[in-house]
Amino acid sequence: MDSDALQTFQNELICSICLNYFIDPVTIDCGHSFCSPCLCLCWEEAQTPMRCPECRGISEKPDFRTNIVLKRLASLARQTRADQVKSSEEQMCVAHREAKGLFCEVDKNLLCGSCSESPEHEGHSHSPVQWAAEGYREKLLKRMGSLWKVTQEMQDNLNEETTKTQILEDYVALRKVMIKAHYQKMHLFLREEEQLQLETLEKEAKEIFQQLKESEFRMTQQKESLKEMYRELTEMCHKPDVELLQDLGNVLERSELVQTQKPQPVNPELTSRRITGLLDMLNSFRVDDVLSQERTSHYMSLSENVTSAIFGEGHHGVSRESQGAASFAVWGAQAFTSGKHYWEVDVTHSSSWILGVCKDSLTGDTDVVDAEEAFLLFSLKTNNRYGLSTNSPLLIQYVKRPLGRIGVFLDYDSGTVSFYDVCKGSLIYSFPPASFSSPLKPFLCFGSP
Repeated sequence: MDSDALQTFQNELICSICLNYFIDPVTIDCGHSFCSPCLCLCWEEAQTPMRCPECRGISEKPDFRTNIVLKRLASLARQTRADQVKSSEEQMCVAHREAKGLFCEVDKNLLCGSCSESPEHEGHSHSPVQWAAEGYREKLLKRMGSLWKVTQEMQDNLNEETTKTQILEDYVALRKVMIKAHYQKMHLFLREEEQLQLETLEKEAKEIFQQLKESEFRMTQQKESLKEMYRELTEMCHKPDVELLQDLGNVLERSELVQTQKPQPVNPELTSRRITGLLDMLNSFRVDDVLSQERTSHYMSLSENVTSAIFGEGHHGVSRESQGAASFAVWGAQAFTSGKHYWEVDVTHSSSWILGVCKDSLTGDTDVVDAEEAFLLFSLKTNNRYGLSTNSPLLIQYVKRPLGRIGVFLDYDSGTVSFYDVCKGSLIYSFPPASFSSPLKPFLCFGSP
């Protein structure tokens, strides 16, 4: 075969993509052949549908079998080129001036015949360069196949992630709509609940006001009856002895009857109603172990209008009898200077207690807690009845006294302190907003049962 014909024949064994002899050639639907790795990379980067790189014809299937004949012919063409390169470039061993025609499998080096017989290499396995190259080319093709399989798996995973991204974007948008709709319903529900509670409070207060009005009327009537009887008894005292003694039985009986018909006072007490979602909101700011584990015995003394409280183991100048009932006080384990904080206190086993927050500087062994420096809720006995009140200024709380846990919520930044009946999930009292400038510590004092 002349050189031109040989050149033409060799050109038919060249891949039009990489412009090298075929490596693992495949023939696609249109009849054109390409290296399998070249075609894979070309189609991987191209848009669907898959087209022939030469004629742009559409290929229906992505997987093709190796064209064995083309592969053998391309291998022969590479060997011919290798012989030409070897003869032209004269790959010679510098030491022995021989062509490097062998490949050492151990050291992965090219050797001449003399080098292969040297003590350094004589125990190694050697093979002709062309055989070794073709063998390793097959190994590389297997490795490429494995890599391509993993690449395709990664592409599938990538496609899944891309799909997930789009689906998640749509889902997030949908969920935003659902959440907005839910909160709109909640806002509407809470507004309706708020309106219902206000209306119920108004109705309940109206009934109590009516009871108080009727009680005032009865007490006024009773007072007039008592005064009238008092006048009658006064006149009776001025009567002559015989006349006094004649009417004595009837007057004493009527006076005793008037005195026993004493109207009972009304104790106003409004119903505390549950606020939907209140405890869930508060518990998001919950802090545990806010009170110190150290409890010290104290005596508690309150001023008449509860504007100040004295706590101490023995306040100077105050007798033990006048100090008040024995109690113990617990101060906060930490002071708060910012943020929102919620904690709960169990008052199940005590009827007399004080709880809330006060200035950190007031936590000595003996201190006077002024109303302006503390935000407290009291449970104290008045007229043989325990009731609630707050300080700063003194304000009686006309709601039922909690018998279980009480929640305390400090919003330092907004300057508010609030108390809640945990069992009912209802509000007891919230101090008007103030401006906090000092660290505040939780405070609790239990009186004698």
